[in-house]
Amino acid sequence: MLPLVASAQNPIIRDQYTADPTARVFNGRVYLYSSHDIYPPEGQRQDWFCMEDYHVFSSENLTDWTDHGMIISQKDVPWGNPNGYSMWAPECVYKNGKYYFFFPNGSKVGRGFAIGVATADRPEGPFKCEENPIEGVTGIDPCVMIDDDGSAYLYWSGMGIRGAKLAPNMLKLDGELETVTMRAPGNQQQASDRPPMQMKVGGKQMEGLPEGFKEGPYAFKRGNWYYLTFPWVRGETGEGKNPTETLAYAMSKSPLGPWDFKGIIMAEHDNGCWTNHHSIIEYKGQWYLFYHRNHFSPRDDKRRSACIEKITFNADGTIQEVKETLRGVGINKATEKIEIDCYSDASADVTRALVDTVNTFRSSYASLPAKGSWIRYKDVDFSGLGDAYLIINAKAAANTEFYVREKDAKGKILAKVPMTVVSEGGGPFRRDMSNRWLTMTVALEYVPQGVTDIVVTCEGDGVDVDWVQFKNRPKYFSPVSGASAKPDNQGFIRRWMLLEPIKQDIRSNIVFTDSWLNDVFSKTYFKDQMTVMPKDGQKVKVGDQNLAWRALDSENYNMKLFRFAEKYGDQTYGSLFWMVTVIDCAEDIQNVRLAAGSNGASKWWLNGEEVLLLSGDRRMVEDDGVSARLTLKKGRNVLRGSVVNGPGLSDFCVRFIDEKGQPVTNYQVKTTY
Repeated sequence: MLPLVASAQNPIIRDQYTADPTARVFNGRVYLYSSHDIYPPEGQRQDWFCMEDYHVFSSENLTDWTDHGMIISQKDVPWGNPNGYSMWAPECVYKNGKYYFFFPNGSKVGRGFAIGVATADRPEGPFKCEENPIEGVTGIDPCVMIDDDGSAYLYWSGMGIRGAKLAPNMLKLDGELETVTMRAPGNQQQASDRPPMQMKVGGKQMEGLPEGFKEGPYAFKRGNWYYLTFPWVRGETGEGKNPTETLAYAMSKSPLGPWDFKGIIMAEHDNGCWTNHHSIIEYKGQWYLFYHRNHFSPRDDKRRSACIEKITFNADGTIQEVKETLRGVGINKATEKIEIDCYSDASADVTRALVDTVNTFRSSYASLPAKGSWIRYKDVDFSGLGDAYLIINAKAAANTEFYVREKDAKGKILAKVPMTVVSEGGGPFRRDMSNRWLTMTVALEYVPQGVTDIVVTCEGDGVDVDWVQFKNRPKYFSPVSGASAKPDNQGFIRRWMLLEPIKQDIRSNIVFTDSWLNDVFSKTYFKDQMTVMPKDGQKVKVGDQNLAWRALDSENYNMKLFRFAEKYGDQTYGSLFWMVTVIDCAEDIQNVRLAAGSNGASKWWLNGEEVLLLSGDRRMVEDDGVSARLTLKKGRNVLRGSVVNGPGLSDFCVRFIDEKGQPVTNYQVKTTY
């Protein structure tokens, strides 16, 4: 089983660093081959790049990425330095029925870089390294372009950007190598003291490219045009200056040039990240740019992460400049955890910060500082959602409220989220949440259809939002169907008329003494409280609440009141529930007992007489309390109950049992009579 990394936002891989992303389309999927930045071990330069292996990921929708794991380690390379930590930008192509993985590495002997090849029968490997690197190729960042006629061309960074045709076996250059004389590596003074050395060099330097530092070539063909793209430092260099890389490109009618320089694909990173390596592919009719940036290491630009943007070509083949986004590409399913801080756009006052400055892979959060602040996240697919609810991770000051809307900051409200929060003991009361995250479950007022945008709007004093997720509820209950129902095989009564929850100010269940409960249960909350036979949908005024009765059949032996409140009410904690059902008997049933359990305290009445009180702070257990002997009379018997709960879940179960503790089932249950 391979781990699945779900992400339709940037960065696309969120549990490790993924630099130098090379994307390829194989067998209808996108495969992403990346360098793997790590923090330098002891003995390595601590402020420099450090990569010891390569990883591969794949996706069919650019949203759900499967991690196929490590494919080559520096210790697997026969000719390479097993402790070099310099496995930089890779490449992978398919030809001759095999997958060829090209990669740079430092040599076991001498200095400088070579480029090697590993082969596999599948795009995710396993790959086997060739015994020797490609002769005549000294440098880094290989790229291979396979032309329409099957010819393969290798491009790399070394003495500028060079290119050469590959031999049919893909393991060596096609053509003679040139012997050149070079000074040994080192600074100018040191080099002058060392004897020159001779090297065999293949290929040729690509002509027509701009002045300035260039590396990381990536070549591809579109129509009749060949494109050579590359990271390029266009700013002035020198003492006290540190210009960073852009992504630039040139075009040609020949795979090896000469090239006509056209300009910038992507400007310098706005945060000063020095490098930007990339690849460009067409997938399902759309072109995409893969690149990297130091999202998860904002103070360290040597640890980078892969990102994606759409790329667009003009009619003449030139490329429109691409802007970096947080949102990235792809469509999120509403049921995924959506890192909403990677928003598509936002009000000008919104800022972002890391959730955890130590474990940076926990990503960031968005701060909406004042009433009117908003963030929008585009392209969320609500298909398949019906009876759904919202989960949101946020923090805010007391008395703050924020909304989740559709399309824009004035759009239709999906959910209202009040920051009535859970205390250390589990109960709701208002307190300062400025330094504490809370994951909340919130009822939805509206479920969109299809693909749409979602917007979070601040309606109070400011809120920080981390992620959101939408989920379908399990089927806890359904509307009553049919005139009557039987109790289940264990005698549990599943058909009830429930009143939407009545608000109660309860900070702790320790107050649930008999005297306190008798006082709560004896209060009159609505007219004809102990005699009404309500109808489904009938409205009741309770204080400032307008509540409705709901006729429901439970899918379980117990009625889950918390889920009922979550779906139909606006008060999930600190609630008082009233319920009524009718027991219709064909004859008198004597010497039975009411057996009940409740999460929270409860009281039960049969035909207007109190028969059972379950007091104290309790969890729902069947037959947790049992009444004295009762008689279910022939005809209609009205069973009423009330459950009160503070911080926590709430539910109840009720049945009648005989003298031997066996369930009584020879009656009908109705919500009307």
